[in-house]
Amino acid sequence: MGQAGCKGLYQSLFDYKTEKYVIAKNKKVGLLYRLLQVSILTYLVVWVFLVKKCYQDTDTSLQSSIITKVKGVTFTNTSELGERLWDVADYVIPPQGENVFFVITNLVVTPNQRQETCAESASVPDALCYEDSDCPPGEPVAAGNGVRTGRCLREGSAQKGTCEIFAWCPVETMSRPTKPLLGEAKDFTVYIKNFIRFPKFNFSKTNVLDTTDRTFLKSCKFSPKNPYCPIFRLGSVVSWTGSNFQEIAVQGGVIGIQIEWDCDLDKAPSECYPRYYFNRLDNRFSGNSISSGYNFRFAKYYRDAAGVEFRTLFKAYGIRFDVMVNGKAGKFNIIPTIINVGSGVALMGVGSFFCDLVLIYFIKKSHFYRDKKYEEVRSGQQGNGKVNVEQLQSLQTVEA
Repeated sequence: MGQAGCKGLYQSLFDYKTEKYVIAKNKKVGLLYRLLQVSILTYLVVWVFLVKKCYQDTDTSLQSSIITKVKGVTFTNTSELGERLWDVADYVIPPQGENVFFVITNLVVTPNQRQETCAESASVPDALCYEDSDCPPGEPVAAGNGVRTGRCLREGSAQKGTCEIFAWCPVETMSRPTKPLLGEAKDFTVYIKNFIRFPKFNFSKTNVLDTTDRTFLKSCKFSPKNPYCPIFRLGSVVSWTGSNFQEIAVQGGVIGIQIEWDCDLDKAPSECYPRYYFNRLDNRFSGNSISSGYNFRFAKYYRDAAGVEFRTLFKAYGIRFDVMVNGKAGKFNIIPTIINVGSGVALMGVGSFFCDLVLIYFIKKSHFYRDKKYEEVRSGQQGNGKVNVEQLQSLQTVEA
């Protein structure tokens, strides 16, 4: 038995398989085959070529540069600062005009701070004390404002007090104002200039209209119908994110401005224009969550008539704008076209394979079609139900 098996295996090494074409007169399988062909052809033409444009070579290595410029003035009158006019040099940080810029909308001001000793803020947990031994000298107060001097300061007959510290005194004690100081900043404008280049195609573009009219940028405002005027009103930018300007101006926030370039270089260069998307990036879904908002501190330093240094401390709340750019460019190339056409032809073969499975395994008379499709022949033998090799090249029509 084993010897016969080895002999059969040896002989099968020299067998050759060739295709036999059988036309099956089965309407159901024929309809299925045509539906598969139409589906594959529709996928290839509509999705692959019209939607995804897979006949193009693409470049996603976008090179980009951003320049920003904010404009606007407002006037305030407060007890800490008095009457003051605010212009772009006062409320925009940094002044260089980069892809990330910050506009101050609210302030906590602590004026006339000097380096001396004073009581630490009672809102700092590590500064609470009952006696002098709770304030070891020379140790900084965790999350506080200075270094302990060794004294525990109490008010009147109170048992609990706060450690005395050496710091910029008086320390910051004011809470955040509930109304924004620069609420009129909603009418400020920002000019966002974007230069891009796709190195593979040596194609460059800017988001500003190519014109010699010097008054264009002084009179235009951005709108969906005017994408080549990148001058945005800050209040509009915030509203496009679904936020209220006065609310975000109180505690600050982070706004993302996304510039999207999707360029079809088979069309005119004027058809390549930017699309803008605006999103609120900081956490605004938790009400008064401690993770919401945006602020930081900075100071301005002075010297009095005696040459002693003092400063005014500012805790600035405001809106941080992050300008981000991405995009891609595509241009016709014969290589991806041939590859995708070849893939479509291969999918046609998958349709034939699927219909073959249905024909010879899943319909009622599958055994009949299976016998007609697969036939064993030997060279030189004819008759007795056998066919020669020449007969194999012809088409055979079978009907159930």
